[in-house]
Amino acid sequence: MRRVCGNGPLAVWLQDRQNPPVMKRLSYILALLGVLLALLLVSWFGFGNVIRAVGRVGWLDFAVIAGWQILLFALLGIAWQVITPGYSPGRLWVMIWGRMVRDASSNCLPFSQVGGFIFGIRAVTLHGVEWHTATASTVVDVTAEFLAQIAFAAIGLGILLSRAPSSRLAVPMEVGIALAILACIGFVWVQRGAASVFSRLGRRIAARWFPNADERFEVLQAEMTLIYGHAFRLALGFGLHLIGWICAGISDWIIYHALGVPIAVDDALAIEALLSAAAAVAFLVPVNAGVQEAGYAGLGAIFGVAPGLSLAVSLVRRARDIAVGVPILLIWQYVEVRRLRQRRRALAGSGD
Repeated sequence: MRRVCGNGPLAVWLQDRQNPPVMKRLSYILALLGVLLALLLVSWFGFGNVIRAVGRVGWLDFAVIAGWQILLFALLGIAWQVITPGYSPGRLWVMIWGRMVRDASSNCLPFSQVGGFIFGIRAVTLHGVEWHTATASTVVDVTAEFLAQIAFAAIGLGILLSRAPSSRLAVPMEVGIALAILACIGFVWVQRGAASVFSRLGRRIAARWFPNADERFEVLQAEMTLIYGHAFRLALGFGLHLIGWICAGISDWIIYHALGVPIAVDDALAIEALLSAAAAVAFLVPVNAGVQEAGYAGLGAIFGVAPGLSLAVSLVRRARDIAVGVPILLIWQYVEVRRLRQRRRALAGSGD
């Protein structure tokens, strides 16, 4: 799938180069190792035990789990819309749809999270959002979400320390949060154009692929400067993303209770927070293969949940991602095919 990201320079560049041969092989190897790790964990704790636990989830329970995820998509789409310049109430559904495509791609396709960002950009540009607005707002939205993830991880660490003060995870989490804060500050600094060295380097790299790279880079930089000029919107976007992370923890709580595990809400929040931190470190692993399963098994045990039951939570979560994500991707591809046919008919008509 080439040039699926519209005419935006950053979008096209990332899509065409996000998976060069070496990175493709690395992604496949990491995905394979992750799947093997997941299978090893399930077999270690007993296929029968895990499958029986999953079987406790009824259709109504699963509908609630899937419905909660769709509501979460809507919340995250609103967070994206809030920080996007040129607010228009009629465009809200477009941003929600773009967020749905972004997450469905990350959860169901064998790409890193970068692929999901690009597909989300493509989805909104198909419905009238300018490439520079879609690209710049995605970068800033991802940054706001990452900051909210750091805050959520800190909440999870606080819960962990209250439950298990001597946990070996405490020090690595504290160091990881501190490094993540520094990395995010540096990322924002570069985005806002404060680092002229990085700005010149970006232009030089972009010039290798685009004839009007300077002009395109200036447009993208101006759009990001415009976004960062609205502090209230950024704060609101951060707050919505933090609520979104908390809702993701509540989703885990819903799944645990559907399996018959009476876990406390704060414990479920801590598991999701620490798991999200581990997933962020392993962002190159497609669909978090193996990372999610190992995280649930290990973190669940800290909070008194049998590893087999936590593995069942991971399987239910993956089933939810597939049940919700595959229809989204099919609809997106239908829109792509219809648009391609319309362009072909238009070109054929102009050639007559």
